[in-house]
Amino acid sequence: MSSRPAEPIFRVDGNHVVTSPDAAGPWDPRMQHGSAPAALVVWAAERLPTPLPMSIARVTIDLMRPVPVAPLTIESEVLREGRKIQLCGIRLLADGVPVVSASVLKIKSQPQTLPDDIKDLPVELPGPEQSVVEDGHAATSPFVRSVAMRAARGRFGVAGAGAIWFRVETPLIAGHAVSQAMRAVVAADFSNGTASTLDFRQWTFINADLTVNLARQPVGEWILLDGESWIGPDGAGLAMSRLADTHGYFGRAVQSLVIERR
Repeated sequence: MSSRPAEPIFRVDGNHVVTSPDAAGPWDPRMQHGSAPAALVVWAAERLPTPLPMSIARVTIDLMRPVPVAPLTIESEVLREGRKIQLCGIRLLADGVPVVSASVLKIKSQPQTLPDDIKDLPVELPGPEQSVVEDGHAATSPFVRSVAMRAARGRFGVAGAGAIWFRVETPLIAGHAVSQAMRAVVAADFSNGTASTLDFRQWTFINADLTVNLARQPVGEWILLDGESWIGPDGAGLAMSRLADTHGYFGRAVQSLVIERR
């Protein structure tokens, strides 16, 4: 069971960011969990105005360097503005050095009357209330304590394909609600732990990037990662997840992994 950190993960003043110690991930207490900067990137992109209503359809995050648990600077710009899309560029810097480079694609929101056979693919797994409560190895990662987990198939961090429900349980940006796209990317960065094929005690499999594609915005607080991993022989791997809410599947996430023995 997760416990609620007392403070938000980030406090933002203009383009300056103060980072809570609760942003730390499992690999190094000085390094943020990837979900934290992913959420900050989406929040920054959502702050950029659009000429008409738009929704986030893709987030691509390159982790240029380990993101420290330290003050950050946000740089945001519109790379392309169109009648139907907006492409945003977001960078996070630590001491003036880029640590995250991201692009966020927004698509015009225009409700469509679809054929009757076009529906959300249903989730044929236990829902969050029927799934096993996970501690998520919370003792190894402060950020994990800000997220509740429920295992619908397999167990978090245990080798094998897994399906885990995630729910953000603490404020991410002080003074701001957690958006649905933020919920999606926070969950998505747990893909390598949801479907790990290697023993966490003997191997590290840190993701160097994260790409999330959304066919629609998720609904509700719980996000399901239905995941699998492929490990190559030369130090690289992939963690992939189908994303769902209680209404059905809505997106996909892919991480490129750096595989090393401890």
